[in-house]
Amino acid sequence: MIHIQNLYKRYNNRDGRESPWVLTDINLTIPKGVSVGLIGQNGAGKSTMLRLIAGMDNPERGKIERFCRVSWPIGLSGGFQSSMTGRQNVKFVARVHGGGLNVQRIIDYVEDFAELGSAFDRPLKTYSSGMRARLNFGLSLAFDFDVYLSDEATAVGDRNFKAKASKAFKDKVGQSSLIMVSHGEGILKELCQAGIYLKKGHATWYDDINDAIAAYHQDAGTRA
Repeated sequence: MIHIQNLYKRYNNRDGRESPWVLTDINLTIPKGVSVGLIGQNGAGKSTMLRLIAGMDNPERGKIERFCRVSWPIGLSGGFQSSMTGRQNVKFVARVHGGGLNVQRIIDYVEDFAELGSAFDRPLKTYSSGMRARLNFGLSLAFDFDVYLSDEATAVGDRNFKAKASKAFKDKVGQSSLIMVSHGEGILKELCQAGIYLKKGHATWYDDINDAIAAYHQDAGTRA
């Protein structure tokens, strides 16, 4: 279960002035075992919400309580050391977060899943954003989290890799749950039961993902 209480978030402008609130007075409880689609227009704060849930960013006010193991956002390629190779980054993360896990097993899994070939042994500063995202994707799935966070992860790569990514999430459903941002409504309907609709800084919970998508389209004046 993840409990979000009285959460506010904004970012300061470079000139020091306070920016408008990105998220305002968010109060949500995400139940255990429920996969959730995070929906909203561009700039609604979906990626910000994922980063806050992951603990990669801090709220201005309020708090998030996690009663489970939560992944970092798959699809966001930050957090790697650009001067190190893909293999070295995976090895470092596996040693830090893996506990008693077999580090070599994690490295082998990521190397196979990410399909980077010889680039796996090249510095990350030579990677494209898509290559970084694929490395991040494979590394996240190498660990057993209770909740996986996904920011457009299934949109990475060519058609075959997208199919592979979708299957990987499907295989996780039942063992774990997802909180997913995606512009692909088909994958949201397929993998998520509930929905969170972000609009003008506020969040509305829907027990049915189809209702969340319908509310989004109603406000946008389009058909689901």
